[in-house]
Amino acid sequence: MTATAPAPAPGGTGADERLLRTSPLRRLLGRPELGSVVGAVAVFLFFAVAADSFLRASSLSTVLYAASVIGIMAVPVALLMIGGEFDLSAGVLVTSSALVSSMFSYQMTANVWVGVGVSLLVTLGIGVFNGVLLTRTGLPSFIITLGTFLMLTGLNLGFTKLISGTVSTKSIADMEGFASARSVFASTLTVGGVNFKITILWWFALVAVATWILLRTRAGNWIFAVGGGKDAARAVGVPVTRTKIGLYMGVAFGAWIAGQHLLFSFDSVQSGEGVGNELIYIIAAVIGGCLITGGYGSAIGSAVGALIFGMTSKGIVFAEWNPDWFKFFLGAMLLLATLLNAWVRKRAEAST
Repeated sequence: MTATAPAPAPGGTGADERLLRTSPLRRLLGRPELGSVVGAVAVFLFFAVAADSFLRASSLSTVLYAASVIGIMAVPVALLMIGGEFDLSAGVLVTSSALVSSMFSYQMTANVWVGVGVSLLVTLGIGVFNGVLLTRTGLPSFIITLGTFLMLTGLNLGFTKLISGTVSTKSIADMEGFASARSVFASTLTVGGVNFKITILWWFALVAVATWILLRTRAGNWIFAVGGGKDAARAVGVPVTRTKIGLYMGVAFGAWIAGQHLLFSFDSVQSGEGVGNELIYIIAAVIGGCLITGGYGSAIGSAVGALIFGMTSKGIVFAEWNPDWFKFFLGAMLLLATLLNAWVRKRAEAST
């Protein structure tokens, strides 16, 4: 005869806390991107009412494109922030990537894919430089990447004027491989009669990969651990140095994709572009739920933050408002999203 043990009373002390189910509400409140999703819905509804053309399929395509250009960089920047660091050189690194690809291809009269490959190596090398310098010196990432930002700004302008004689690169539109490279980095896809830029697919792919890394891999645990406290993480065996260098290489990879899109969209590059964009990437990540102090956030949240940016930047145009107000709305959303995210975290902590 088989005896059946009586089930413990609900809420009784005999229940194993490991087997207790978490309520859907508690799980929802624990998501870093909750505040940004609420904000995105509010912004969408606002411009749907304020701008008659906002809900058109072509308008939504334009919004997604604007969001994808920011989101491609916001995703790796968010991972870096979760790991407890910043990269103030991310904006000009996009331009550096495009300049290297263009000038190498033009000067060497090589297939543009050779320039694209060289650009990838150089861009990743800059990411490694930032990561190694950070881990070897112990200086704050703010100082390290501010220095890289200034150096890259000078190199972009100096090398472009030295090689091209002007502040922009020569056109490479007639070079071998340009058409195929444009199809990869800057083509337009037509779905249901609506045109979508391929950067949207790059953006979605990066969000999916980054989310998988954060939630399903050991590297994701390492990222959260070093963001929560690198000394404690190192004490339990987390490879802090390797993780931080990898995060900076991730930002560099995103800059490479964004840089190639910039180049193959216009076939030439202005050397002064990209300055200030690093703040937009950080804003998108913060709106998406990433903490300035590290250890908390999500790739999906950064994507929602980029989407809010896209909706706002294009919604103002569709509503026929003065675009000079854009930065005001962006700053207001940053503050509101940060306050909302802080409230959500407190509610989540209170319910655990």
